Amino acid sequence: MEKKAEELRNVALVAHVGSGKTSLAEAMLFNGKATTRPGRVDDGTSNLDFEPEEIKRGITISTSFHNLTWKKHTINLIDTPGDDNFLSDTKFSLQAADGVVVVIDATAGVKVGTEKVWSFADEQGLSRIIFINKLDRERADFFKVVEEASRTFEIKATPVFIPIGTEDKFEGLVDLIKKKAYLYRKDGSGKFESSDVPADMEAVVEEWREKMMENIVEVSDELMEKYLEGEELSPNDIEETFTQGVKSGMIVPMVCGSATLNMGVPQLMDLIIQGLPSPLERGSQEGAKPGSEEVVERPSSADAPFSALVFKTLADPFAGKLTLLRVLSGTLQSDSTFYNANKEVKEKFGQLLLMEGKKQRSVEMAGPGDIVAIAKLKQTSTGDTLCSENDPVIYESAEPLSPVISYAVGAKVKGSEDKVFTSLAKLLEEDPALKMERDQSTAEIVLSGSGQIHLEATCEKLKRKFGVEVDLRPVKVPYRETIKKSVQKVIYRHKKQTGGRGQFAEVHFDLSPLEKGAGFEFDEALSGMNVPRSFVPAVEKGLNEALTSGILAGYPIVDLKVRFYDGKSHDVDSSEMAFKIAARMCLKKAMQEANPAMLEPIMEMEITVPEEVMGDVMGDLNGRRGRVLGMDSEGRYQVIKAQVPMAEVLMYALDLNSLTGGRGTFWMKHSHYEEVPAQLTEKVIAASQERE
Repeated sequence: MEKKAEELRNVALVAHVGSGKTSLAEAMLFNGKATTRPGRVDDGTSNLDFEPEEIKRGITISTSFHNLTWKKHTINLIDTPGDDNFLSDTKFSLQAADGVVVVIDATAGVKVGTEKVWSFADEQGLSRIIFINKLDRERADFFKVVEEASRTFEIKATPVFIPIGTEDKFEGLVDLIKKKAYLYRKDGSGKFESSDVPADMEAVVEEWREKMMENIVEVSDELMEKYLEGEELSPNDIEETFTQGVKSGMIVPMVCGSATLNMGVPQLMDLIIQGLPSPLERGSQEGAKPGSEEVVERPSSADAPFSALVFKTLADPFAGKLTLLRVLSGTLQSDSTFYNANKEVKEKFGQLLLMEGKKQRSVEMAGPGDIVAIAKLKQTSTGDTLCSENDPVIYESAEPLSPVISYAVGAKVKGSEDKVFTSLAKLLEEDPALKMERDQSTAEIVLSGSGQIHLEATCEKLKRKFGVEVDLRPVKVPYRETIKKSVQKVIYRHKKQTGGRGQFAEVHFDLSPLEKGAGFEFDEALSGMNVPRSFVPAVEKGLNEALTSGILAGYPIVDLKVRFYDGKSHDVDSSEMAFKIAARMCLKKAMQEANPAMLEPIMEMEITVPEEVMGDVMGDLNGRRGRVLGMDSEGRYQVIKAQVPMAEVLMYALDLNSLTGGRGTFWMKHSHYEEVPAQLTEKVIAASQERE
């Protein structure tokens, strides 16, 4: 069992969208004989991007998993999304990895998405290899990308292979450690011939080998001394020190190739086995003892007590819920029970499943480093720790990225609301980046996510998996109405005399504004016997009903005080109903005299953007009636703190994307209410009349 964990590599492929991660995974699966031919993303035949929403857009939306055997080792491939809309899934899935291959498109260089996924790998402390892809394409430039990556990520660029030829003349690679050339067939077979370094490349090979050696010897003081004294270093010393440097993260090796032509992929696979750590080499995991601050250390060995982290959930209409977990210590047998330390419950389960693209294969047991799925768990959700009950532990789980865009969601077909919300609840289990809540003030169900495409793909998935259709509408802004001046002695008499018993009630009110956020205050100040006290609750009830809909645009009324100091009643014709109506009408009458005003919600925002677009972003905020409160710098980024009216930022995610070329991020939360400027009040009133 121990041997198996030593021969295991859990590798996540991460990149900016469209860099070729999935094509690289397909080439690796083919080389490892896990598939009989490489699937193609462009033809929709990929083994990993198989959901209809992925095929339609040609991108990975949900992380997929597969495994292959290479040189007596097992490589578990974790193919993650690169599109901004789906990066939360990438962040969660990296918890299952021990190492990362960062794929960079040689024609496009380091992009925003590359920077974001790099920072996720930093958070998890994962060793990485950079694979510079698409060297067979026009405008591919290996050395430019090497320079850009080392500058952006502040790493020592250590190419261990450099390309022979570029664009359509890309023929193979030179191995700088072994000083050999590998010339490829261009038929996608991954077959190559070894030969000597081409004569015209000797100078460039020497130059880059020198740079590589300088980085390698820095890992070991002993080797550094030999090197500086001009001693000849044995190939064995170089390889061992290089491996040590990659595993510790001191060296980030760079490899080159073309995933679709399967060139350079076998060398990358060798390097994964040589340089990325096995689960045993990741050392012990740290968790907390449930209900205390005490730190628990779990060694990654098969003899340790069982523990695992749930990093992903899949909602499958046929198999039910699939829970994906990574075993961190100990072993798990099929048909047994484990303890969920977060929920404090025991769960029974049947089969352990190995995910292989869209298929699953059942296995008898799972040990340290294994990634398995279990169907139909009742209580367990993403982020939970599973362990043995008599030795519990809780591991900290990743947090989803904050939602940036929200829509009001409604059922397309009347009467299917319940089905919409139960189906959405299943997708929420699968996707921690989705949020659904009911807005108390507008009574809307609001669905929030990481971007427009995220929410659109969610709606497509709802229709395909559960057969329900929904509409997304812009969220209503929860305006409020209030008053700006006090009015005294407002009198309203409600009188109805038709045959039989009439209705009669008269109320006298004083109205005064309260400070922001104070809500509503009712002051019963009756003296004398003009109004029997038994009618006071009816007056208060009438007022509370009237507060739900103001006189300007029908929004709730806030921050005012009503003093009920007098009135009149009739022995026969007065009733609770009559006093309720009188109170409602008196408030409306009083508000018209009390200088009514509209209030709007103001959001507190933090926007992180590259320095060069800061001016544009601030100018745009001013155009949205925003107030910039301050600035901070974070590395090469600037953080702008601002307050902006909610009405101006309902679709901010889309605008910020186009302003910053996708490099800006932001979060916002409700701060307070402020008065709407007069010229805009008319627009709000007109819009609400139109809706009615």
